[in-house]
Amino acid sequence: MSALLFRRHDERVGELAVRRLDPEADAPTVHAWVTHPKAVFWMMRDATVADVAKEYREIVGHPHRDAFLGLVNGRPAFLAESYDPARVELAGLYEARDGDVGMHFLCAPAGTPVHGFTRAVITTVMEFLFADPATRRVVVEPDVRNTAVHALNAAVGFEVAGMVAKPEKDALLSFCTRERFLAATFLAAPGEATA
Repeated sequence: MSALLFRRHDERVGELAVRRLDPEADAPTVHAWVTHPKAVFWMMRDATVADVAKEYREIVGHPHRDAFLGLVNGRPAFLAESYDPARVELAGLYEARDGDVGMHFLCAPAGTPVHGFTRAVITTVMEFLFADPATRRVVVEPDVRNTAVHALNAAVGFEVAGMVAKPEKDALLSFCTRERFLAATFLAAPGEATA
């Protein structure tokens, strides 16, 4: 298992941490998440474990993308991806700025929902990305039909810029600056980067 890159404490959920994803070792876990009915917007419902391992080998091996596994109280609980939106995902679809970082995240399906869990996860992912001083703005492009994530994005400070047509979906392009994130989440004691 790789070293922790970031960790923070959430009052409702407990200890959240982020480590780099291992495509081979983590493929069975991630496969169960991305093929779950609640992960319909990940478009991997029919993927095999081998497909998931291949996809994440490509992501972690790409010069402009990366993938991370999130832990809650030491157990795998969420997936996060970062990317350079000027070079992949949104290349040519918006006016990129220096310091833009693209983000995707997915919470593991839960048998018993925990109030505030998804909010704790997105807050952790955002804090992790903003722990890099070079990150000035986080960029997301969720499917326009994914109303649950639009509300969550707004809650942590994202502003909608408009719709963009991607090959696989119509996406709601949204941005969140460090200042908007901090104002939206009232973070007085941010987590800590560990590497």
